[in-house]
Amino acid sequence: MPKPPPVDLDVNGRTVRVTNPDKVFFSARGETKLDLVRYYVAVGQGALRGVFLRPTVLKRFPDGAEGEPFFQKRVPAKGRPEWLDTVTVQFPSGRSAEELCPTDVAHVAWAANLGCIDLNPWPVRGDDVDRPDELRVDLDPQPGVEWRAVRQVAAAVREVLDEHGYRGFPKTSGSRGVHVNVRIEPRWGFLDVRRAALALGREVARRLPEAATTAWWKEERGERVFVDYNQNARDRTVASAYSVRANPEARVSCPVSWEELAEVDPRDLTMATVPARFAAGIDPDAEIDDVHHSLEPLLDLARRDEAGGLGDAPWPPNFPKMAGEPKRVQPSRARPEP
Repeated sequence: MPKPPPVDLDVNGRTVRVTNPDKVFFSARGETKLDLVRYYVAVGQGALRGVFLRPTVLKRFPDGAEGEPFFQKRVPAKGRPEWLDTVTVQFPSGRSAEELCPTDVAHVAWAANLGCIDLNPWPVRGDDVDRPDELRVDLDPQPGVEWRAVRQVAAAVREVLDEHGYRGFPKTSGSRGVHVNVRIEPRWGFLDVRRAALALGREVARRLPEAATTAWWKEERGERVFVDYNQNARDRTVASAYSVRANPEARVSCPVSWEELAEVDPRDLTMATVPARFAAGIDPDAEIDDVHHSLEPLLDLARRDEAGGLGDAPWPPNFPKMAGEPKRVQPSRARPEP
């Protein structure tokens, strides 16, 4: 059977060609790649807000949500439209890459046509790729943790942020967790932003020791929600607002209000339902760019921890050994000190 012809979409005056438009990407309802691209056009301004002027990794699912993805950090030269904007970033290894830097909804639609089911931006803008303007709180429930526990930990995150003068914007992860984004002034580097995120996570864990943890090693987490401070390290990305996630139901990482988070069932927020919600004007992220906070209150919290003997925590394995980092070895495999 011959492949169906491509479909050309007009996206705010730019033509985005959708190849293999009938290819099923999500098995639960049979939604196709064309459905995915049209979804991103429907929620375009919301999705663009999360990636606007941000270096964005291409996480491609050529066989749909249930296939194996691959990461393409460098924008392909072949078939690149002349209007595509990019920016060069450097990785912890010292190598660099030219990454997608969306400036309009057509960029998002173009990435979706490549099989990018979700959007994975850096927390920086293209004009200053070394200083984040977003602190990210990633609440990752471990196996056995129920949704009510995730909401409980999210409420504690809000409490700590409120006490320190921050306004956080929560969203479902599109899987089992919650993300909270905080816009910050782009005055600090990745090291300080990660340090602030670690201090925030530790404070949440102090308040809810049975429900939350910052333990990097899985064997130490138990049935708790892991506050993943390392998502604020250089070259780490989190699915952005309105991203569809790679599961058969096409769940969405959907912005919600704090009040809504207390009641929402994330299974109800899908590619099939979110466009109508967005069209009705329900867009809790609409004011996220209105205020950029100082990082100092959370850095003060970090200094308090450090003065009390709490130093750094382990980094991801692709990073070089960092100053002040504890042993990067699974505790059960660590050799005793001589």
